[in-house]
Amino acid sequence: MSTTVPATGRAAAPSTPPPPRPRGGLLARAAALGAAALMVLTAAPAAAETAAPAAPAMAPTNVAVHDPALVTGGGGRDWYVFGTGDAAVADGNITVHRSSNGTDWRPAGHVWTTKPAWLAREVPGVTNLWAPEVYENDGTYYLYYSASTFGSNRSVIGLATNTTLDPSDPDYRWVDRGKVYESTTSSDFNAIDPGIVEDASGTPWMAFGSFWSGIRMVRLEWPSGKPAAGQGAPLRLAAGQPNGNAIEAPYIVHRAGYYYLFVSLGRCCAGLDSTYRIAVGRSTSVTGPYVDRAGTPMLQGGGTVIRAARGDSVAAGGQSLSLSRMAYHSYGPYGTPGDFRLEIDQIGWSGGWPAPMG
Repeated sequence: MSTTVPATGRAAAPSTPPPPRPRGGLLARAAALGAAALMVLTAAPAAAETAAPAAPAMAPTNVAVHDPALVTGGGGRDWYVFGTGDAAVADGNITVHRSSNGTDWRPAGHVWTTKPAWLAREVPGVTNLWAPEVYENDGTYYLYYSASTFGSNRSVIGLATNTTLDPSDPDYRWVDRGKVYESTTSSDFNAIDPGIVEDASGTPWMAFGSFWSGIRMVRLEWPSGKPAAGQGAPLRLAAGQPNGNAIEAPYIVHRAGYYYLFVSLGRCCAGLDSTYRIAVGRSTSVTGPYVDRAGTPMLQGGGTVIRAARGDSVAAGGQSLSLSRMAYHSYGPYGTPGDFRLEIDQIGWSGGWPAPMG
């Protein structure tokens, strides 16, 4: 992400499974901020509590994307959104959409047309890949994604790399780099919904998780993009809410001395019965502890909600951020009740906290 902007795939809790979630949805959590992007967020002075320059506040309603991973463009560069694949198309691989202005989106194919064979051995029954995250480091784009099945935490986070995001570039090719992290049915966490952030020293970290024990984190290393050696159990960043431990899709942004942890709370993938909402907490350390605006620790169910139902939509979640934009999907009567769509909000800041505009 500056590099990063994550996306997510969800699985059901072990005791109270939610309805199937097209995690990663249709365009999603592969949110990549380019390295420059994250650097802008990190370096932004605290006094700059205003919105970014005028640009699209929301994507058109005709783009169906779940858990979008956004890479902002501008300055002659195109915008990209990566998302969860459709099991019936291109072997369920991660989808890609492209835009010249951040408003008018067009399909740009899939990362692959056939899933890597090792995924079926690691996760029997996997049909599609979820919740992508794209992060740029030293000229390489790292695409993290989830492979799982609904209601199970036998899951893996995989990795692919590329030197360009432009499908028309002759060097465009996503190279399979294998497994990054895994969970099994004996784990108390779920290895899905990866989100990457670099701390102030340039060390990369991967937040992940859905249901079970909540949001977890491991330290990575460059240039492999995989976990650094010598770590124990993944760190704990946030626990679920009291009503079912419904928390997922972590995405962390470093800005003005704070790390902001964005998560999705509530029920996804249930059409008009969805209760998804986007919440945030912050910390002065990338590893926490994170607290919400009221001071409630996120390990104790805290989280300040910044986007939920509005207008025709009944829920919003699966977020990623890139510079001053937050991409997510919402559910509403968009043609067919319960349909989902890509939305992109401009983010302003007030009192050191994010405030979606529009």
